[in-house]
Amino acid sequence: MTDLSETVRTLAANKRFSTIRDLFSTMNAADIAPILSQQKESDLPLLFRVLSTETAAETFVEMNPEEQEILIRGFSDTELKAVLSELYLDDAVDIIEEMPGILVPRILKAADPESRKLINELLKYPEDSAGSIMTPEFVSLSPNMTVEEAIEEIRRTGLDKETINICYVVRADRTLQGSVSIRRILLSDPDERVADIAETNVIACETTDDQETVAKMLSKYDLIALPVLDHEKRIVGIVTVDDAIDVLQEENTEDIEKMAAITPSDRPYLETAVGSIFLHRIPWLLLLMLTSTMTELIINLFTEKLNIFGAIAGAMLIACIPMLMDTGGNAGGQSSATVIRGISLGEIEFSDFFRVIGKELTVAALSGAALAVINFLKMLLVNVIVYHYAGHDLTVYIIASITISLAIMLTIVVAKFAGAALPMLAKKIGFDPAVMAAPFITTMIDVASLLLLFALANIILSHIH
Repeated sequence: MTDLSETVRTLAANKRFSTIRDLFSTMNAADIAPILSQQKESDLPLLFRVLSTETAAETFVEMNPEEQEILIRGFSDTELKAVLSELYLDDAVDIIEEMPGILVPRILKAADPESRKLINELLKYPEDSAGSIMTPEFVSLSPNMTVEEAIEEIRRTGLDKETINICYVVRADRTLQGSVSIRRILLSDPDERVADIAETNVIACETTDDQETVAKMLSKYDLIALPVLDHEKRIVGIVTVDDAIDVLQEENTEDIEKMAAITPSDRPYLETAVGSIFLHRIPWLLLLMLTSTMTELIINLFTEKLNIFGAIAGAMLIACIPMLMDTGGNAGGQSSATVIRGISLGEIEFSDFFRVIGKELTVAALSGAALAVINFLKMLLVNVIVYHYAGHDLTVYIIASITISLAIMLTIVVAKFAGAALPMLAKKIGFDPAVMAAPFITTMIDVASLLLLFALANIILSHIH
């Protein structure tokens, strides 16, 4: 793609736009858009004009908002109207939502009256709802049509519809009676009524349903389109599978950013300014740093009391703190990632709380026991053989190693419980489970691991010094 971008840049510098037109004519809009994004801003309108009307509209949808804004500002009214006339209404709405307010009136003015009315209606739906991502452009068939009449209706109106693969059987009052595939229509007798060949058990959503829920419905039922109903059960649009893919990609990106303690952004990384990246990250880093103050206080509090355990045991406790905190954070992160994924895919509900906790605690017990034994053997090997501590009181080393190993086992149990429980509780009370991911859980486990370590040390080691 970089080579093609360089080629187009060279051709544009030499004014060889006919060659660029021939090159673009063999390419898909999704491949043209990134090439245009790497061109000089001053060349962008000129390069866009070499595209055919249909390809130009498809490419325009694939471009990022900043490039779309540059083009809109450079379009004549005729060019803007030509591009808008080729866009599906849901794409036009997405573009309008990304544009500065000063450009919106011009865009709406360029749309034809009927499209303008529909666009304004779509803009009224809540953000991230099914209504905000649906398109009102679908094939609507009357129940009393014959198959032959239905085929004629599809031919007459289908060119401007988002899809003709699935057609919807709609009564006069706009209520949905059923759906029928183009395959079923083509294979049916021409005299059959559409109502007789339609599937009446239609899966649908409502305009106010969350877009992520709608996308999951499309995935769950292997649909290419999902009808959207208003509160009176009238069909007002459809959500297609390509929109669902975009939604899932956005939602997954947002979850990943939240799990990494970053405020979500809808801009590509390479196109985001350093200052913006800083502002998206620093609040979380500051919050996590302040919450980590608890670990500092605990360490300071118990460091003053380490002398009661003896110099050797105290040194061993201090040396194991990073390992203990890292192990607990890793264990909690494993559980939280697994549970958050299960919640996002609809595999885990709050009603499964005790089953999930039981399974994670079982895994925690097995993992904790295995790591505790391995750590005990490792500490004896390192402390006794490598560091030649055998010349001192071997009993202190062994008991201190047992204490640390027990702390590891208990820390893993607490970490896996927190990693599984907190995302489910967050979902139950209406928070995004992704917020309860590694950064927050790690901070909490850090505190818990220190408290467990020093509590065990106080119980076990204080009696042998």
